[in-house]
Amino acid sequence: MKDVLFDTLLDTVKLIPFLVLTYILMEFLEHKTSEKTETAIRKAGRFGPVIGGLLGIVPQCGFSASAASLYTGRVISAGTLIAVFLSTSDEMLPVFLSEKVNPSVIIEVLAIKAVTAVILGLAVDIAVRMIKKGPREVEIHSLCEDGNCHCEEDGIIKSALRHSARITLFIFIIGFVINTVIYFVGEEAISRIFTGVPVIGCLLSALVGLIPNCAASVIITELFISGVISAGAMISGLLTGCGIGLLVLFRTNKKHPLENLFITVMMYVFGVAVGAVVEALGVAIQ
Repeated sequence: MKDVLFDTLLDTVKLIPFLVLTYILMEFLEHKTSEKTETAIRKAGRFGPVIGGLLGIVPQCGFSASAASLYTGRVISAGTLIAVFLSTSDEMLPVFLSEKVNPSVIIEVLAIKAVTAVILGLAVDIAVRMIKKGPREVEIHSLCEDGNCHCEEDGIIKSALRHSARITLFIFIIGFVINTVIYFVGEEAISRIFTGVPVIGCLLSALVGLIPNCAASVIITELFISGVISAGAMISGLLTGCGIGLLVLFRTNKKHPLENLFITVMMYVFGVAVGAVVEALGVAIQ
């Protein structure tokens, strides 16, 4: 166990410089472009899912939360919200970058998420337009305040350091748990739980992704990097993993709980389905 603790600590410490640099860039993007991003989505109309799906892959912390609030006010469509949720990479990108994962892997994963988000987002909007009328307009600022969105301005460096420290702790705890389980159970035994029956890995990973916390995407990404789960299972989890987006949706869209539940179920079904397709086609992300 001492070896497990030491190895986990050493691996985590080596990630810190990369995490700090990554989050400085992320905070810069959020402070400088988040308002323009929201404006672009609001003006996109029927092309909202395209804009949301493409911009969702940009590492902007809290973007999915903003999208949830925008949807609550019917400023953006259900398809656009789904597209943002599916494409949002949350902590996947920082972990990939800090672990020095091959750039081609990062590009493949982001491409799969973006294409999936755009296609399914458009499909959802088409289905919604066939059964109900268009959205109503509501003031966005009051919704942001009510939803407790991340609007504080602490400065780029301070915010980046705080975020890096929090994610470093997540990575250490998760890494220690993973290493401990692997030590006692064995990597092959754990891997069989996810890969023994292909679709089981996708079902479990997608369920983990729904956890409204950035730890979910860290867990899934670390499991993939460690070789414990397959590419399909990773895709399932990363598609459903939209950070605190779902949490904000349930909090701000209180008048429509069934609607929130339906969106959550759709997220899960989409995530499992796409992951299963990746498994069936034998897509190798490496």
